Amino acid sequence: MTNLILVTGGTGRLGRALLPQLLSDGHAVRVLSRRPPSDEQTWRGDLLTGEGLEEAVDGVGVIVHCATGNGRSDIAGTRNLIQAAVRAGRPHLMYVSIVGVDRVDMSYYRAKLACEQLVERSGLPWTIQRTTQFHELMVWMCTSQRWLPMIVMPSGVSFQPVDAGEVAARLAALAGAPPAGRVPDMGGPEVRPAADLARAYARSRSSRRPVVSVPMPGAGIRGYREGRHLTPEHADGRITFDQFLAA
Repeated sequence: MTNLILVTGGTGRLGRALLPQLLSDGHAVRVLSRRPPSDEQTWRGDLLTGEGLEEAVDGVGVIVHCATGNGRSDIAGTRNLIQAAVRAGRPHLMYVSIVGVDRVDMSYYRAKLACEQLVERSGLPWTIQRTTQFHELMVWMCTSQRWLPMIVMPSGVSFQPVDAGEVAARLAALAGAPPAGRVPDMGGPEVRPAADLARAYARSRSSRRPVVSVPMPGAGIRGYREGRHLTPEHADGRITFDQFLAA
């Protein structure tokens, strides 16, 4: 079934991967942007102020909410989007969240969980898809330390990175299906220690910088050490971190 679909966060990593998937499935797509429209697919709207949202959601059958910010802005933006969607009718609202938001004590995760709860209580038909971290986040963790003589990673922590394109394919399939509530988590194909991922990154860049594992404090890191952000039973991704780096 084809739909008119609004994508928030369409210029982000996931949104850019999702748009061609939706178009190839025959859907008409709108992309929400705070900037003036650059083409007929772009609709101006601001999640934080609510400006332009009613026009953007008017007539859409599905909203894929990929936009993400600093946590608090996510909550405000999600609330404004829901209010506009309720006034516009009953579009299917899809929200992209993170594995472990209800198990890891971090402010950003608490905000994502609050957004999930807003979606669930919205009165709209809804779907929530939680995923593990994208491959690009692992790369960012390394490149953000490029001025250091080493790459520092938290000791005792593993990640299960997933390919954004594969997540986009899952979302595109869900967008063409009836609302499904909280669907099974989606994780990458491998659970690997953070230091191992950093060494793979260094090898791919022919870097000789050593990787150092450092104990880090905090409730959030403790949740990571306990693996609460992982979903090994849903290792649905196929593209490994090494394959991502090679590509």
